[in-house]
Amino acid sequence: MSEVATEILVLYYSRNGSTAALANEVAHGVNSVEGCAARLRTVPAVSTTTAATEAEVPEDGPAYADHSDLEECAGLVMGSPTRFGNMAAALKYFLDGSSANWLSGSLSGKPGAVFTSTSSMHGGQETTLLTMALPLIHHGMLISGIPYSEAALNETTTGGTPYGASHVANGEHPTDLSEHEVTLARALGRRVAEIAIKLR
Repeated sequence: MSEVATEILVLYYSRNGSTAALANEVAHGVNSVEGCAARLRTVPAVSTTTAATEAEVPEDGPAYADHSDLEECAGLVMGSPTRFGNMAAALKYFLDGSSANWLSGSLSGKPGAVFTSTSSMHGGQETTLLTMALPLIHHGMLISGIPYSEAALNETTTGGTPYGASHVANGEHPTDLSEHEVTLARALGRRVAEIAIKLR
C-alpha cells in the first residue's frame, strides 16, 4: 500500500495568465519533493454587483478552491497579481470567508508562503506579498520567504524577492517567466514542501 502524499495547496487568482504561470512553477517545486504533491486551485472573479458572474466550475484550468482545501493541505502557497500594492479582490474575498478555518485553527502551525506578478518592476510586488502574508499570520501559519542562499535571488534583474516569488509581466510576452523567476518560484514551492515534511 502506497503512502498518501503530503499535499501543499497552491492557491492563486490570475486574470491574464502571469500569476497562473508562476503558480505552475511553484507547483513544480512542490512536486519535486519526494512524498509531496501540489494541489493547484484558483478562485473565481468577483463582481461589483451581487449577482453571480462565474460558472460554478471553471471552463479550463484548475478547480475553484473550497475552504476544505485549506483544512486538508499540509501547507499553503498563495498568489495574486498586485492591485495597487495589495492582493486582488477575488483572493481577498475567498480569504474573508475563511473564518471557520480561523476558529478551528485548521491552518495553525502549517507553512505558508506567497507570490505575485506586476506589470512593472516597481509595481507594488513587495507590499502585495506582505499584505498577502498578513491573513496567513492571523491564521497562525509559519511564513516562509526565499532566503538569499538561493543564488538567483542575488542575480535576478526581473522578479524575485525575499518575501516570496514574483514576476514582472511586461514586454512582448507578459506571461513568459524569466529563468530567475522560474528558479525562485520552484525554490519557494520546494521550501514550503520540505518544511511541511519536517513538521509532519
